[in-house]
Amino acid sequence: MANDDMFDFGFTAVNEDELEAVQKLSASAEEATSLEQRVDALYSSIQPLLNQLKANPSKEYIYWPNRLDKIEAFEKHLYQIYNGEK
Repeated sequence: MANDDMFDFGFTAVNEDELEAVQKLSASAEEATSLEQRVDALYSSIQPLLNQLKANPSKEYIYWPNRLDKIEAFEKHLYQIYNGEK
């Protein structure tokens, strides 16, 4: 091991502008990750509904007891994902 490698502590000196640029990039990456997670959660929530709706295409009617309560609960769930609460 060379002497230079032995005393490399893994940091680099930067000026204020470089630090600010890195912080902005880091914040943008975190926002993008959060947004991607929310989009994935929305997709994962909606897909089962669509799968159930197309499960029996030969039947003309859908039996859906307590539909209003279930739809309102689903709307609340989607709203929470949309706002980043879930």
